[in-house]
Amino acid sequence: MEAFTRSIEALLDSYEKTGGINHRTGQNLPSKEAVHAMVADLETIAFPGYRQEDGIDDTNAAFVIGELVHRMARALLNETAKSLEYGYRVAGRSGCPAACHLEAREMVQDFFEVLPSIRSMLMEDVKAAFDGDPAAKSTEEVILAYPGLEALTVHRFAHWLWARGVPLIPRMMSEYVHSKTGIDIHPGASIGERFFIDHGTGVVIGETAVIGRNVKIYQGVTLGALSVHKSEGDTKRHPTLGDDVTIYSGATILGGETVIGAGSIVGGNVWLTSSLPPGSRVYVPQGDFVVDCLGEPGSKTDTCES
Repeated sequence: MEAFTRSIEALLDSYEKTGGINHRTGQNLPSKEAVHAMVADLETIAFPGYRQEDGIDDTNAAFVIGELVHRMARALLNETAKSLEYGYRVAGRSGCPAACHLEAREMVQDFFEVLPSIRSMLMEDVKAAFDGDPAAKSTEEVILAYPGLEALTVHRFAHWLWARGVPLIPRMMSEYVHSKTGIDIHPGASIGERFFIDHGTGVVIGETAVIGRNVKIYQGVTLGALSVHKSEGDTKRHPTLGDDVTIYSGATILGGETVIGAGSIVGGNVWLTSSLPPGSRVYVPQGDFVVDCLGEPGSKTDTCES
């Protein structure tokens, strides 16, 4: 017992010296368990009957969804208030907990008002997956079984919270679904309608990436940043994809100034750090890097003239 007592004292001393403890009184942080439960509830709100055994039907839909929304609102209010308190502390601001609770309440109200529009976007994503994958037999199969849609579902909710300046929770949501699907989408990434991630494993989409409408990417694609200093963290570091772009498996596209023009196709295993004009086709046949612009005959060059 004496040895255990010394170990406990040493642990408590290490918390004081090096940090890494979340105090349950006063300065508390959001709960991982609560955020994971919110993700499950949000998936059910997005696709009732597809994620949980909620027993929903035409006769009880108002009751089931109403109960779910109220439970979700209470949890989101509590965790958002704690996140805002953290943000206030980091910024050296005062006013919490009262100000943080009021801000959290307003954000939660706004969040639930935009849920129908987020659901509309998600249904377009479902259609894009069904239209874009010959293996998809139904939209129901897409909703039930496609990891890309699950990752995108959580992203669309997390992105709204990120855009409103909620600390911590959006990252917690995105990393939770990352652990489930193998798809890593930073909540800051801006993604247009009808986005489809086929297969999905190993996809990485960075914080400042901008993706247009009707874009399709395959497994192992990275939309990343060139090496930058920490001081440049607030700059645009990740690429922009125009509308109707397709990126095949294993391609890596890097840099905040890199723009892939609308209608372009980037082949598997291509590495890009410069922009492409609209309509480009880029691929690597037998180790040679070939760019075919606007449907014209390709030449072995790493640039494309518009």
